[in-house]
Amino acid sequence: MAEDAAAPPSPDPIHLHSRREPFEYGLLPIPKLIFSDGTATLGILKEKLLQRCTSDSLRVDSAAIADCLQISGDHSRLVLDTLAAVLPFDSDLLVSAKPDEVESAGVNVFDLIIFLYIQTYKRLLPRGHKDLAAVTDVWPSTSAFDGYLSALSPLQLVRSNSRKFMPSQSDEESHQLSYLQKHLANILTLLAQPVEGEGDESLVLSMDRFEHLGFLIQFGGKGSETIPLSQAAPFFANSDPDMPAAAVSAAQVHDWLLQKIADSLDRLAEKASAKENGPSSGPDQDVAMTDVNAGSTKASTASKGLTFIEGISKSSYVKQAAEVKGSSLKVGMRNYVGLVCVNTDGINLRLYNGLFRGNMRYVVFSLIKVLNCHDSVIYVLAPLRYATIYGCSDATIVLGAVGKTIRIEHCERVHVIAAAKRVCIANCRECVFFLGVSQRPLIVGDNHKLQVGPYNTFYADLEEHLNQVGIEPTVNKWNEPLALGVVDPHDSLSHPAGVSDVQAETAALIDPDQFTNFFIPNWFAGELPCPTKDNPFSLPEAYMASQHKKHANLGEVKQILRETPLDEGKKRELSCALHLLFKDWLYASGNIRQLYCLQGD
Repeated sequence: MAEDAAAPPSPDPIHLHSRREPFEYGLLPIPKLIFSDGTATLGILKEKLLQRCTSDSLRVDSAAIADCLQISGDHSRLVLDTLAAVLPFDSDLLVSAKPDEVESAGVNVFDLIIFLYIQTYKRLLPRGHKDLAAVTDVWPSTSAFDGYLSALSPLQLVRSNSRKFMPSQSDEESHQLSYLQKHLANILTLLAQPVEGEGDESLVLSMDRFEHLGFLIQFGGKGSETIPLSQAAPFFANSDPDMPAAAVSAAQVHDWLLQKIADSLDRLAEKASAKENGPSSGPDQDVAMTDVNAGSTKASTASKGLTFIEGISKSSYVKQAAEVKGSSLKVGMRNYVGLVCVNTDGINLRLYNGLFRGNMRYVVFSLIKVLNCHDSVIYVLAPLRYATIYGCSDATIVLGAVGKTIRIEHCERVHVIAAAKRVCIANCRECVFFLGVSQRPLIVGDNHKLQVGPYNTFYADLEEHLNQVGIEPTVNKWNEPLALGVVDPHDSLSHPAGVSDVQAETAALIDPDQFTNFFIPNWFAGELPCPTKDNPFSLPEAYMASQHKKHANLGEVKQILRETPLDEGKKRELSCALHLLFKDWLYASGNIRQLYCLQGD
């Protein structure tokens, strides 16, 4: 009938998803935080923590955490800092706290208990490489991870030029959902309350306690915004804020969530099956991407707020068209990388000679991943929430302002310049980090010859981006690295006996005489305001003195050259010699590509 034909299309179904942030950024290799006996120890610990709450807000500070968990003050503060980075509730006191307010803000006991419970999570193992004989291990020394890293060292990742042997986003989500499916009953037991007069076996869950599950799961449809957890649940939906819904049986919540998890796992399995049965040369269906050039080097977006920059080699900036809509980004590249940004009305951007044009603002993406990039200079001059740098080698990577956390893993000879709330460095070799960080840099895993230095660059919109993500440049703890264990108990591989308690190698501080400023070209000169005129992070006195000394030495050399009496022929010879030496240095260092980037339109 005509009426049927005119019926509006049914809305996209609402699916349950795991929150990747606590599993990717919220696991700490501290043995005393890992409780493998389910609710037995954590149930007792929960009661101890509740007794230490100082108010009706059910919050505890780092002193209470240290006492109840029998950990050091440094580790208890690390727990608070990590929770602040992965909690989903931006209005939470801990999330919104300034660095000097973290102790007084504390954390909600139930958020802490869920955080402690998932410390038993084991990360998904990468798929085996199909042709290990075709690639050569480049890691310089043996370690507990050699059998594992032989398929994951950075240069091998670049040579394979493929992400097919790495877990896809769907693989990781399926793994996380399976973990939640197995442990859901225990987690609900820790959140639930017994009904008065009906014994401990009758457990109920209030809406407030139910909302804490938002730490681990979220609901949303294809292309839709995430909806509040309680609004997705039929037993709490449409509740009057002034008259909260009655508590619900924990068994009912358990059955409903188990069904939603099973539905999501089935959907992910169907997607994986469709991908396996499709054309072998087709792109990963987990990632929506547009290939502008032939080849496998890509930057792409897997979902709203998730952006990949992948496989960049011997390159430095964007030279191809980009399609940007709202806060999602789709870019197809071959041998190019550059700026991640959108314009104010969300319409498509145009490129002219590789540079974005138009009235622009930067978007705070949920997560950006820089994967398997080699011998390149990569700029992501944008405010971000999370960032991952994985499997890169011989590259310089500049991140704008990261409001939550950066994880840098399995990298070799990489220079990272970043302003962030916190940074975690794992299993890296011969890397240098120039940091502006609100929290102590965390060093975990099997690292060798790392160096850290103060933040050393700026660009026009840096201070605006710092403000957007809540980073205060007056605080910089770059020189206080905190090293944990060599072995990460969250990896799904067996480790040699006796090495679990070995402390990770820490990072050395860069010698002030070796410190240099990094220049970012102002691609938008004359088009955008330039409020940031200098590095907003203050340099320590020794580094500032070294900079002044270098400038003074340069001035002296210039003065000597000006005052030295030379005839025109000698001047030309000197000029040619200087130009030749400079050219040789450009080619030897690889900086010749940066010079090409600076060429005019």
